[in-house]
Parts: sequence; C-alpha cells; structure tokens
Amino acid sequence: MSTLWSAVATLDELIARLTVGRDPELDIELVPYDALASAAHARMLAKIGVLTEAELEGLLAELRKIADDARDPEAGFEILSVEEDGHTAIENRLTARLGDAGKKIHTGRSRNDQIVAALRLWGREAVLRLASEVLAVATTLTDLARVHAETSIPGYTHTRQAMPTTLGHFFAAGAETLLDHAPWLRTAFEHLNRSPLGSASGFGVALALDRELVAELLGFDSMQRNTLAVQNDRGRTEALVLGVVASVATDLGRLACDLIRYSSEETDFISLDPSTTTGSSIMPQKRNPDVLEIIRASAARCRAQQGEVAAIYGGVGFGYHRDLQLTKEPFLRGLTLTADCSAAMARVLQSLEVDAERCRQAILPSTAATDGVYQRVAQGEPFRDAYRRAAEEPTTAYDGDPAESWRTRRHAGAPGDLVLTHLTDATEAPARWLDERQRAIAAVWRTLEGR
Repeated sequence: MSTLWSAVATLDELIARLTVGRDPELDIELVPYDALASAAHARMLAKIGVLTEAELEGLLAELRKIADDARDPEAGFEILSVEEDGHTAIENRLTARLGDAGKKIHTGRSRNDQIVAALRLWGREAVLRLASEVLAVATTLTDLARVHAETSIPGYTHTRQAMPTTLGHFFAAGAETLLDHAPWLRTAFEHLNRSPLGSASGFGVALALDRELVAELLGFDSMQRNTLAVQNDRGRTEALVLGVVASVATDLGRLACDLIRYSSEETDFISLDPSTTTGSSIMPQKRNPDVLEIIRASAARCRAQQGEVAAIYGGVGFGYHRDLQLTKEPFLRGLTLTADCSAAMARVLQSLEVDAERCRQAILPSTAATDGVYQRVAQGEPFRDAYRRAAEEPTTAYDGDPAESWRTRRHAGAPGDLVLTHLTDATEAPARWLDERQRAIAAVWRTLEGR
C-alpha cells in the first residue's frame, strides 16, 4: 500500500502522522461520494478515449462495490494510515482488482478537485437533510401553536415577567424564526451544487476533458468555470455553509434554553416526556433535560466550527494549501450535529405536555400593567400620563383578568391575532423544493450503474 505521491522519498513518521491527521477516519464517510464522482469521471474518460468500454464497465462495478462496502460497517472497508486518505484507498483497491484500469482513474484530476467534489456531493445531501429536519421542527411548532393559541402564559424580557401572552404565540414565534432559514439553506445548497471536477490542482490538464458531461452526470446545477477559483472556494464554501448551519443551531439552542426553563419545577409550564430526559446516578427523583442542554451547547460548538473554518481559509492566498485539509472535519461534524439536534428537538416537542392552568396562574397581576396603560389611552388619556398612573399601582392598573389581557392586542402578529396560515404557506415552497432536489439527487446515484 502507498500514497498517491510516493514516487520519491520515505516521509518522516512524525511528519506523516501530523499531515495525515484524522483523514483516514473522516474519509470513510466521504468514500461513497468519492466513488460516485469517480464513476462520472470514468464515464467522461471513456468518452474522450482514455478508457475502453471494458475498462469502464469494470471500474463502475468496482466503484459500486466500494460505495456499498464503505456504507456497511461489516464489510470491512478501511483506509490505512499509510494510504493517508480515501482517494488513495479507492485507487489502491481499483488497481489491485482491475490492474491498468485502476491506474488510469486518476487521469485528468488531482486529489484537490477530488476532495472538493466529494465534500460538495456529501454537503448538498447533508444540507437537504438539515432542511428537512428544520421544516419538521417548524411544522411541529406550528401544530403546538394551533393547540395552545389561547393558553395564557407570562411573556418575559430580561427573564422577568413583561406582558401576558400565549403559549401559542411563543410556539409560533419559534416556527417563524426557524422558517427564516429556508432561503439561507437553499443558498447554501446552490453554492455547493457546482461541479469542481476537471479543475485538477487549480490549473487544468492537457486533455480535452468534458467537464460539462461530468457536471451533468452528477446532477450539479452548473460547472464552476475558472479552475483556480475552484481551489479558492475550498474553505470558503465550508464557512458559508457553516454560517447558515450555525444560525440554525443557535435558534435551536435558544428554543432549548426556554424549554429548559419552562419545564423546571419552579415554572412547571410544560413537562418533558421521560423518553427525552435522563436520570441521575445519585438522585433517584431527578429527570434531567440533558438533550436540550446538549442542543444548547452544540449551538456554541457550531459557531466555533464556523469561526475555525473562516480563520483557516482566511489566512492563505489563492490556490490550494494544506491548511485547508483542516476545514474538512468541522464541516462534516457541524452539518451532522445540527441535523441531529433538529431531529432531537422535534421529538422533544412532539412528546411534551402543557399544564395550561399552571401557565395561567403564573401570570402576576402587575404583568398586565402595560395593557392597563392602553386602556386609559383608548379613553383619550395621553400615553405618558397613563404610564405614570399605572406605575403608581401596577397590580391594579388593568381593568379585567390579567391572564386574558393579551386578547386586547389584536393588530397583525400580536397574541390576540394569532393567524397561522402564513406559517403553513411558508413551508409549502421549501417542501416542494426539498422534494424535487431529493428526487434529483437520488437519480444521480445511477451514475454508478453499468451501461
């Protein structure tokens, strides 16, 4: 076994360990996508006469088997440390099984455009998975908002009671906040969905490569034209996508923060299903919101991952530099972690229970003081005078049931006007786009099939 560049000297063991890093472990996840890109590349090489039809058929069959084996933990596909990465592991296996055909597969490409292609193929599927999970959370929040449209609850600013509102208004706010990410996720997908293959190390090759054919076979929307710009995009794409991912994770973390507080014994507005909580090793009565705390902490991690990638790629000039190898792990982990957190949040929301009476009882009489001010304003009193009078005795400032004062706020978007159709409408276009894209990408995997 050897690296793809091992024609010259033996590398120092410590240098090898540092430069290889965790690529053998990380690349297992990318091997199916590297195999898919290799299949499209092989089809193109056959078209321009580098491969025979028989060689192409053999390569496609073996690449198909490699992709399947990499997905199956029991198949035993591994990347040896001496091989450095998945690209070498694939080529070594192809050469061992197919001889000269395996030696030809690297014609017209570099590990530079190989890894960019694999990351973009993996990344676009990961973005679609995240988009699907985000839509699921938003839909669940909308359903909860509908059920609890009239469940009175204190509204908070500065962690202090501010004005009465409804739990439905709270849940609807969460849904709308998450749906704001739909166009950003689409932008992230579109940036990923450009073919880099044929750029080689950034300067092309002396062959009549049909880059357009490869882009079409892999279902890319377009081909990134300038071959050096492809390498300039390494790290930049990861940072852009992780910026969107970190924003999603942050809003999930903020929602988790409120659910932790609302489910505490002191507040007790909601109760979390035992299947979504964990116990204590010492205190038998405890059920802990660990998953929500992990979601909250994961948001911080995602922001750090985005910053890590931006710091790495921002410190190098145009073209490829080995620094950019270190943008791979935060990209893979950030997308996977946030999609997992989204799926976990959906399960928490779907199984929680609300104590409507406890929510109502928690509202302090003084919390309706602002609505009392506007009762006076409605009778013609200047706002500032009404404000001062309410401040003198806030507990009696509102004439009516403080827990129902939110009903007087009926302008668009206020708790007394909880229209949810815009949330349903806002999920329809992203859901259609998501379905179309998932179908198209599923079809791309037929590139691995024989002729």
